[in-house]
Amino acid sequence: MYEPIPPLITRVDLEKRILEIGRQITADYAGKGHIKIIGALRGCFVFMADLMRAIDMPVKVDFMEISSYGAATTSSGNIKILKDLSDDPHGEHVLIAEDIIDTGLTLQCMIDLLKGRGVASIEIATLLIKPKNVAAQGKLHYPVKYQAFTVSDEFVVGAGMDYKGFMRNLPYIAQITDNSQLSLFDSL
Repeated sequence: MYEPIPPLITRVDLEKRILEIGRQITADYAGKGHIKIIGALRGCFVFMADLMRAIDMPVKVDFMEISSYGAATTSSGNIKILKDLSDDPHGEHVLIAEDIIDTGLTLQCMIDLLKGRGVASIEIATLLIKPKNVAAQGKLHYPVKYQAFTVSDEFVVGAGMDYKGFMRNLPYIAQITDNSQLSLFDSL
């Protein structure tokens, strides 16, 4: 197996926790007919695919890509919609799927946009959350109901999260502890 960086959270632990969250979502949404999962691109797609397979009820899927970074590595605070939804979410029970919640700025913007479009309800499911960053930034004013794992302020890759577009295909989550771990990808 391709393991350029050792696992922080193993594939087995990811699969187990996502199944648990899927069962909880199924129970919480029982009687609502179906849910619409909206993925916050790009990193969410691996988690979202695993999560929707763990939910035992009808699921609709759509994607949205919102950025507050541009070409920078820190948020500019200016929100830009790069890809909007394909279908109108009005009246839908929406579950937003996120790979990682760092400050919550773009997620809060997404929630505000969806509320303005008349969704029936909104919940959030995230693979990772950095609770200290979210609390310190004060940008997210909405509870995160489904959280797989918490991490501190480390840089992580795998399970959909990347470095310069690489390592999304790692079947586990790895913590970058040393920039030399990334040097392989700098020349590609």
